[in-house]
Amino acid sequence: MAIFKCLIKDVGIDLGTANTLVYLKGKEIVVDEPSVVALDKKSGNIIAVGMEAKKMIGKAPNTIELIRPLKDGVVADYDTTYKMIEYFLNKSIPKRNFLSHIRVVVSVPSEATTVEKRAVIEATLSAGAKDAMIIEEPVAAAIGAGLPIEEALGHLVVDIGGGTTEIAVISLGGIVVSKSLKIAGDKMDATIVEYVKKKYHLYIGISAAENIKKEIGTAYDMEKIDMQVTGRDLLSGLPKTVIVNSVEIYHALGEILVNITYGIKNILEITDPELSADIMIGGMALTGGGAMLRGIETLFAEKLQIPVKRVEDPLKSVAYGTGYSLQHYDVLKKEMNKIKKL
Repeated sequence: MAIFKCLIKDVGIDLGTANTLVYLKGKEIVVDEPSVVALDKKSGNIIAVGMEAKKMIGKAPNTIELIRPLKDGVVADYDTTYKMIEYFLNKSIPKRNFLSHIRVVVSVPSEATTVEKRAVIEATLSAGAKDAMIIEEPVAAAIGAGLPIEEALGHLVVDIGGGTTEIAVISLGGIVVSKSLKIAGDKMDATIVEYVKKKYHLYIGISAAENIKKEIGTAYDMEKIDMQVTGRDLLSGLPKTVIVNSVEIYHALGEILVNITYGIKNILEITDPELSADIMIGGMALTGGGAMLRGIETLFAEKLQIPVKRVEDPLKSVAYGTGYSLQHYDVLKKEMNKIKKL
């Protein structure tokens, strides 16, 4: 029996719109790369996946197609998704063979439909997993952050990822109320691109916008920080460098942050009073890449009048949660059987 147990590999995957993280039991996070695939248009063969593919964005010739196979946290391109998962599984477990039994838990948005959940399961099985199960992102984030979600206490979890912002109140191990907003990190990047284009007549790529967000982006009116940005002048067509500052980015991101705040407020308004009382004491657990935006804790605490705490490792909490959830393998398996019957 011990021999067969050694052949079982438990894997958790945070299958994000922007990044994919893989948790391997016994080794923790073994993959943390962009959810991007580069394909040769003529042959259809994969040229690069993850970080190597992302480096090609904006620089690849017309013969290479760069695909982000997930949109708003769910599968948009099935074939590319399973190839990407297969690549990451091979990278995580390079010496696996036909005797290896890989059990995988993959995170999905809280409002993913049954069809979308099935697509994730089927893509994971096609990639080489023997068992594939799903877990809702807010639950995974809460588990990864170490919250005692099995207790009869209300926990408010907000996960601002790449494609979606997941808002959920969790109690007794499950989601009581939730909302999945299609407004998150990617939308912030696109907004910065448009702002720079409109104000400076300068075209910059998504990668440059992401760097601006990380370096000087802010959710609260804080000290002014300047940053040099280079792109293509829309008037002359030549390279051009301008200086943007954090105050500009603060105003550019204002509408997105207001919408996320309203989304959280709406969830709080429909939460039972008993759970609301718990949240007033325990506050909000903030996770995901968006949690790294400067001043965002202060913004939410001021607007919502509740304590706000960024979890210890916001970029990896969902991935850790998917891995840790395999301790409840039998429960997850029962939930998967329900999905298959629908």
